[in-house]
Parts: sequence; C-alpha cells; structure tokens
Amino acid sequence: MIELTRRYEFPAAHVLRHPSFSDEENRRVYGKCANPNGHGHDYGVEVTVTGPVAAKTGRIVDPELLDALFESEVRARFGHRMLNECEPFRERVPTAENIAVTIHECLAVPLSANTTARLVRVRVIETAKNSFAYGAPE
Repeated sequence: MIELTRRYEFPAAHVLRHPSFSDEENRRVYGKCANPNGHGHDYGVEVTVTGPVAAKTGRIVDPELLDALFESEVRARFGHRMLNECEPFRERVPTAENIAVTIHECLAVPLSANTTARLVRVRVIETAKNSFAYGAPE
C-alpha cells in the first residue's frame, strides 16, 4: 500500500472549557487553556490518504484537489476563528484531539466523493511537543 501525506497550516484560537464543569473544575482539567479569553495556535495538519495509483497519472490523488478540499472544508471554516464559536465545537471541546477527529470528519466524505482515494489519518500538530493523530495507526 502507498500513502500520500500533505501538510497544511491554519491559525485559530480556542478555550478549553466543558460547559458542565465549574470554573474551578475547568481550570483543574484544562489548566491555563481554560482561560476565558482564549489563546491561539498555528495548527499544523498532516492529511494522509491511500488508494490505487492511477495508471495514467501515476498518482493516488491530484495534490491540488486535496489542497482545494482542505481549503474549503477546513481552513475556510476554522482558520482565523475562535473554534468554540464554530460547529461542531459549540458542542465539542476544541482540544487538539477533537480537532483531529473533526478535520477527519470534514474531509472523509468529500475526498471519497471526488476521488478513488481514502482518508487514512489526520494528524494535528498543536505545539512543538504535542501532536494528535486520528485514523489508522502508523
């Protein structure tokens, strides 16, 4: 099996707070990330796909198509925004783990509808020390 991984970035802000937790509980669980004023990240995102290699092009998917899907389904929805104000993060705490799941959900269907490729994994790089992957294990 062969995989293609493309790297992207988008800036966004978030506050880590669960609505059913008290302020004290949110601070205990999320620490400084529970600050009601929020904070931002320049998120790195790696999108990995697999599928048959087309005989004519020698590619799994046209990288420009993957770029366009990321732009429309992820960056346009979440870039330069307070994630807590975006669906589905009104109901889902915008942890990097949940951001990875959400991006996977945003890309899987349009990718399969427009190509023969399948989304394998989404990795979100939040900081130099933290990255979170959702999908098939590496």
